[in-house]
Amino acid sequence: MRVARLLFPGIRWDREHGWEPARQGIDEALALGVGGFCLFGGEAAAVGELTAELRARSRAPLLIASDLERGAGQQFTGATQLPPLAAIGALDDVDATRTAAMLTAREARALGVNWVFAPVADVDLEADNPIVGTRSFGNDPELVARHVTEWIEGCHEAGALCCAKHFPGHGRTVEDSHAVLPLVEASRDELEADLGPFRAAIAANVDAIMTAHVAYLALDPTAAPATLSPAIVTNLLRRTLQFGGLIVTDALIMEGVLGGGITECRATVHAVAAGCDALLYPQDVAGVAKALEAAIGKDLPENRVLEAIGRIDTAAARAAEEEAENGPAEWGRDEDHEWALELARRTLIALAGTPRTARSVDLLTIDDDVGGPYPPPSRAAFAEALRAANVEVRETDAADAARDLIIAVYSDIRAWKGRPGLSAAARQSIADALAKQPAATVVLFGHPRLGGDLRAERVLAAWGGERIMQQAAARWLVLGAPAT
Repeated sequence: MRVARLLFPGIRWDREHGWEPARQGIDEALALGVGGFCLFGGEAAAVGELTAELRARSRAPLLIASDLERGAGQQFTGATQLPPLAAIGALDDVDATRTAAMLTAREARALGVNWVFAPVADVDLEADNPIVGTRSFGNDPELVARHVTEWIEGCHEAGALCCAKHFPGHGRTVEDSHAVLPLVEASRDELEADLGPFRAAIAANVDAIMTAHVAYLALDPTAAPATLSPAIVTNLLRRTLQFGGLIVTDALIMEGVLGGGITECRATVHAVAAGCDALLYPQDVAGVAKALEAAIGKDLPENRVLEAIGRIDTAAARAAEEEAENGPAEWGRDEDHEWALELARRTLIALAGTPRTARSVDLLTIDDDVGGPYPPPSRAAFAEALRAANVEVRETDAADAARDLIIAVYSDIRAWKGRPGLSAAARQSIADALAKQPAATVVLFGHPRLGGDLRAERVLAAWGGERIMQQAAARWLVLGAPAT
């Protein structure tokens, strides 16, 4: 039986060596006959070359996925970045959401990625949530549902498959499922708010839904993570909500599914038995395939495996059909970047005073996005964009009372970071700088709700620390808010 079709290993770009460190794993996965891959990072041209190679070498059509919540440029250098979904949701401009999805899908297809892991359908219900925050369209379930629908329809219009995540909702957690198994104790009635955007996604014919590595006592008293819970995956998602598409697990490298001593092989068997079809980011691809094969007829009914393989084959065939119908696509166009940049500038919010820049300024960077195995985005774009606008920028480590000052504060949502807000050290550094230069403009590259921690006269909230948000903040400071 082709159990390897259930597996979707990760391929990570290495900044020094490109794809070479992943070559052995790629060869082994293709030899086994996996259903596809999930790509993390890479220069856009190199991504296109890799995906073409993967397809040419595979015995069956592949689903090639990537986390593109903030546009294809979130992962692939040279493609177009977009603002965080929270920033777009705050505008409540459904046309902008649909256009953002179409742009994401078009550029993904141009690079050979036919399965977009977006939109996030979680509702931002908990300010202390360390992993959702700016990734969600907002804290109103109806608004989230509205924009999830537009995003799915835009993605389909541009010819890519999409995936709503993380079922049944990751918005109430106060822990990061990358690091632990979060437990949600909300009642069944309360969880209806979380389910609203997923109901909307299903009504919009979303291709796939990703499970959360989160336990929900009201849905499954055993406190199993949703990914491993038949009560949540089969009873709720399949039977109650009547979802007939592909169900994919969140990444299997996360402690939310591997905690408690369960091995990766056992977790994958339980996930498929619970009703999941696609297994995302297994580390031991050959070992997992062997474990699944051995479990058939024992812990894993044969018809359950055949059903999962059938759904993956159907989705891969549909993706191939969409590619043929839509034809070649383009990525990295100047006009797309300009549209995204103006969209980003529209999302910026002056939280206090009149944020500004002088023609000659000091720039003090306070980066609070440390922690976890992967580095944050480069912080160079903000100074570069200011200089391109003829602002003389002197980067400094300390405030000078005699000079105009911009304080760039980076505090975004990041996996394994473990907290959503500003650390005590960051708050103290900001306070020290403001004590020397009270008139400084603070640019917060994080959720606007963190602005209350800043106590500054001038604050501009820029939602996230990606390159495009840095560029948008520089443009806002030089040109002001865009006309509405």
